[in-house]
Amino acid sequence: MGKEYKSHVLGVTSIICLLIFTLLYAAFSPAYINPFANFECYENEGKQNLSNWNGGIHSRKVDQEAPKFLMRRLVRGEDQIRLESTGFSCSTDLHYEVCLANKPVAIDNSALTLYVQSSETQAKHMVQPYALKDDATAMKAVKPVQILHGKTNLPTCNFNHSVPAVVFSSGGFTGNLFHEFNEIVIPLFITCSHFQSHLQFVITDFKPWWVEKYSRVLSRLSSYEVMNPAVNGSVHCFPGAIVGLKYHDNLALNSSDIHGGYSMFDFKQFLREAYELKLKDVPMAEKPVLILISRNTTRRFLNEDEMVIMMEELGFQVFVATPDMMSNLENFSSLVNSCSVMVGAHGAGLANAVFLPAGAVMVQVVPLGLEWASTNYFGGPASEMGLKYLEYKIKPEESSLLSTYGLDDPVIKDPYSIFLKGYYAARAVYVDGQNLKINVTRFRETLFEAMKLLVHPDLLN
Repeated sequence: MGKEYKSHVLGVTSIICLLIFTLLYAAFSPAYINPFANFECYENEGKQNLSNWNGGIHSRKVDQEAPKFLMRRLVRGEDQIRLESTGFSCSTDLHYEVCLANKPVAIDNSALTLYVQSSETQAKHMVQPYALKDDATAMKAVKPVQILHGKTNLPTCNFNHSVPAVVFSSGGFTGNLFHEFNEIVIPLFITCSHFQSHLQFVITDFKPWWVEKYSRVLSRLSSYEVMNPAVNGSVHCFPGAIVGLKYHDNLALNSSDIHGGYSMFDFKQFLREAYELKLKDVPMAEKPVLILISRNTTRRFLNEDEMVIMMEELGFQVFVATPDMMSNLENFSSLVNSCSVMVGAHGAGLANAVFLPAGAVMVQVVPLGLEWASTNYFGGPASEMGLKYLEYKIKPEESSLLSTYGLDDPVIKDPYSIFLKGYYAARAVYVDGQNLKINVTRFRETLFEAMKLLVHPDLLN
């Protein structure tokens, strides 16, 4: 009886000790173990997450540890040291500039000015938040954002937000699918993914159609309504801000650039989830589906009907995609995701390859003079997307340029000499002034190679 009593007491004592230990751990363990713990208390504030607020920038206590922890992943070396010591840092390269503030900021939408207060001498910094700053034509359509940091007077805030702001432009070359993905959508993913939707977008050069077109991308990266500063002239306060977007390369993600960063594989998974795409990997099929990207203006296939007949005779189920179909990404992404092969002349439509399942084949038709662009804009990125890549380089007799200039003209014999005259001189000829009449007998060989990459050898003719 005594032994049973002692055993019972020891058991109860152990349980009590375990409970005390659990309570002590919960009370004293640091919040930064979970960098998103500080955001959880704001989840019930709703989609917009705004509150009328007429006090100063520090009137409402906002825990800044989570934004600081996440922002420091976007910079390295001296830029990271400066961010941690002053709360503000800018990093730049050939294509982009990004400025970070890991402390409270005020954004005056009417003046497109961001204020960051510190003990340093006041300085002004101008940023055009679009990831193609080396292209003067693109940047003409991007308004600069003024950043005043240091000993500066902060404006009175009208609204307070509990998550950082991300300021970027929907100007530049929007309207071109390649540039929309290359300079905005992929850079947004690179810059914002690790915040797990705990940030708010402030979009300059606001284009409603663009916001609508990419609503699934924006809503997956942010749990808050996008802000158009052109129609919202109030002063908004945030616990931090990112102005500009990080950029890696053409349709590319470099996972080593950001600590714990993401790859093209992760980006494609993000797109599958955002657009609810069914296929991750290309299915083995007796009759693979081929999507032909049709063009209305330059680099048109002049014998498109003849090409389709040849493709069907080869054993493909062919779908011809016209430009008007591509504006609705919700529908078109699903169509592309169901295909095993994409065929198209060099151009923006090939950017839809991001929706192809892994193992699918991209066949790029390379017009005269566009070898470098074809390789660097689509050929190289295709392998990073998990695609198999083939290209068909046309001969002079397949280009409309031959009848315009003649076989002995430098346009045909020496395209490099035309490019030496400048980008716009070459663009007028090879990008805007060329159409294609494909030799279907020769092209059939390329498509047969595509078929071999997809179906079992026993099914080949």
